[in-house]
Amino acid sequence: MVRIQESELIINPRGAIYHLDMLPDELAPTVITVGDPGRVPEVSKHFDHVEVRGQHREFIWHTGYIGAKRMTVLSTGIGPDNIDIVMNELDALVNIDFSERQVKEKHQSLHIFRLGTSGSLQAGIEVDELVAGTHGLGLDNLLHFYRPEPNEEEKQIIQAFVTHTQLSSPFSHPYISAASAHLLKHFPTDYHTGITVTCPGFYAPQGRVLRMGLAKPELINLIQDFRFGNHRISNFEMETSAIYGLGKLMGHHCLSLNVIVANRINKTFSKDGKAAVERLIQRSLEIIAKI
Repeated sequence: MVRIQESELIINPRGAIYHLDMLPDELAPTVITVGDPGRVPEVSKHFDHVEVRGQHREFIWHTGYIGAKRMTVLSTGIGPDNIDIVMNELDALVNIDFSERQVKEKHQSLHIFRLGTSGSLQAGIEVDELVAGTHGLGLDNLLHFYRPEPNEEEKQIIQAFVTHTQLSSPFSHPYISAASAHLLKHFPTDYHTGITVTCPGFYAPQGRVLRMGLAKPELINLIQDFRFGNHRISNFEMETSAIYGLGKLMGHHCLSLNVIVANRINKTFSKDGKAAVERLIQRSLEIIAKI
């Protein structure tokens, strides 16, 4: 076994992983990620018992129980770069022996659920409704720094998407990864399903114009119109593709669940985003606690 050097796996003086400041036994096998640090207590208030809490920078986490189900809720901050930190450190906590600095012989797979807010790209998916992402399609470049292994359907979808949108160099070449079928099957008809697009920014990458013009002003319409068999793009946000892509490479089960706060086609915005997020949390926890 190769020893992982101190500069590569950073462990703080209390023996915790660097950015999350979490010990291996403080992480539950079911993980809920939220972008907003303020959303962590909004999730954990539904726990029957909070066992331990931690915080370092934007990474706030609570581990506790709903019934016999142990779970951790963790804030990631915004964007694929933060997801790169979170996913690698979550994986390290379960699959690396910190004392020996070696990869464990037996792999452990986490269940990772993102609970987030999102913009709809279909007129029929209204604000305040819920979406479970069948795939994460990345317009960022994170996964290109790894060695992705797309299956045949994923290759075909991304080729069709690039042909349809002409979105490649000088932009990052898009990539796609499927959700965990094991987790997705548990979410019923009150969740819309579709491909979730992940953007590397909130303004121009999502087609918003304030003072500066867009390099590709037709992109939103092209994304909305894209179809591949029964697949369509339902929504976009800033984390899912990185979670799905890294989760697949690391052998974890991942599913992104979003509430729609803006419909970019109808030009509408939720009148009570806080209540919409609370509905997402309550409904999703009901299901997650039983998996």
